[in-house]
Amino acid sequence: MISEQRIYVGTDSGATTTKIAAVRENGEAVSTRLLQRPTNAQNGRDTVIAGWIAAIGEFLAQNNLSWPEVRGVGLAIPGPYLRYGVLGKSPNLPADFNGWDVHADFSAALAKAAGRGLPLAFENDGRCGGVAEARIARAGRKLSVLMLMPGSGLGSAFVDENGLPLTGHTFTATETAHMAAPLHLFGLDAPPFPCGCGKNWGCIEPYTTISGLPHLLREKLKTFPDHELARATAPMKEKVLSLRSRAQKGDALALEIFDFQAHALGFHVANLMMLLDPGIVIIGGGLMDQDATTPEFRERYLHIVRETAMPYLWPVQRNTLKIIPAVLGELSQAIGAALVALYLSRGS
Repeated sequence: MISEQRIYVGTDSGATTTKIAAVRENGEAVSTRLLQRPTNAQNGRDTVIAGWIAAIGEFLAQNNLSWPEVRGVGLAIPGPYLRYGVLGKSPNLPADFNGWDVHADFSAALAKAAGRGLPLAFENDGRCGGVAEARIARAGRKLSVLMLMPGSGLGSAFVDENGLPLTGHTFTATETAHMAAPLHLFGLDAPPFPCGCGKNWGCIEPYTTISGLPHLLREKLKTFPDHELARATAPMKEKVLSLRSRAQKGDALALEIFDFQAHALGFHVANLMMLLDPGIVIIGGGLMDQDATTPEFRERYLHIVRETAMPYLWPVQRNTLKIIPAVLGELSQAIGAALVALYLSRGS
């Protein structure tokens, strides 16, 4: 006998770890307890698929659920993609994953586990995070939402009034990290910072994320020649990873670097407000992690983002702009994948 309960499962798979979540028909999360397991991509495609299925089964058992109650599954996975459901060449995945029709293989494995075919929604992981955060921020209102997630790189998502992300013709919409930054406003006497994408026009990503911290630290040490980090012999990676904790303690150099990144993100917000005109802007990523940063640090960062963007907005936007921190943390992408599966089942 099939239970009347209906749930939608979200699988958030990175190169290293996979997270599982699920939502009910009303969009509420089944659990806010994080279930995370190794992806084991180094062991091949079959191992990855088997791990996803096992992790879903574990999640169902933990929450007194079963496969008959699953009505759809969403997969959140980093790009690039060759086409819908097919992975492109990724720097973080094995070379033979390029060209993998992951949608077809995961669909087949889900059908075997469930004993019937299950709809599978395929979506970019960052956009899924935006879908989940947007649902909370909107609180039932018909509003579009822009989400920016500075971390190792800059994730971006634009979620429409129906809760679904903008994907684009080639499934690469809202890759805003690689838009050109207004370098003339940054006050740096340096050539454009390099970006992993290969573009040479000064992508916004290295000015707002961990990827650009080595370049920013070198520039800022010119004005802090006596700082401890100027004399330290530690590797550059170790130096830049210490900056966040230093900023929490009021270190002037570290604070200046994160203030710079907040200014840069503020200019980016203004650019995107011109293009997308969202009702709400959400800032996520590690700097908004409540377990890693203080309330004072987060408010300082968001205040700078807001005040930097404000002069560049249309007057009506200045009266309505709302910039808020993300709240779901590591769960956002798995919950978002589940929500995408739910929304698509409704045809919305």
